[in-house]
Amino acid sequence: MQNKMPEIPLHDIKPLVEVPDYSFFYFLVLVVVGSIITLGLLFLLIKWLRSRKKFDIRKEHAKAFAKVKLSDTKKAAYALSKYGATFKNDSERHQKIYNELLDALSRYKYKKEINEKFDANTLRLIELYKGMIDV
Repeated sequence: MQNKMPEIPLHDIKPLVEVPDYSFFYFLVLVVVGSIITLGLLFLLIKWLRSRKKFDIRKEHAKAFAKVKLSDTKKAAYALSKYGATFKNDSERHQKIYNELLDALSRYKYKKEINEKFDANTLRLIELYKGMIDV
């Protein structure tokens, strides 16, 4: 005696359908894009920090050349010769003006006591050379 239930067809219920799940691929794309952006920002930060610490002798000498006090002619003559030598090989014009400047400054260098100020021609050469310095 088996009790058999009659099979009733179900018309309202649909069979299970497999829904594709792409959330894992979206997550992978998000991680990759985030990693690339993070690495790019890290690279730019490191590059900026390195450029900040870089010592540039040309910039330092240009500042020092501009700040030389012309009131003490002997010290100024030595300082102008020293700092100006950094820029003498930039072009032929730099070389020519620097040599003229050295000739003009030589009369203020090699004496024990200097009581005279720079003459107008020397001051003109100094200002011309200052204007030519490009860092």
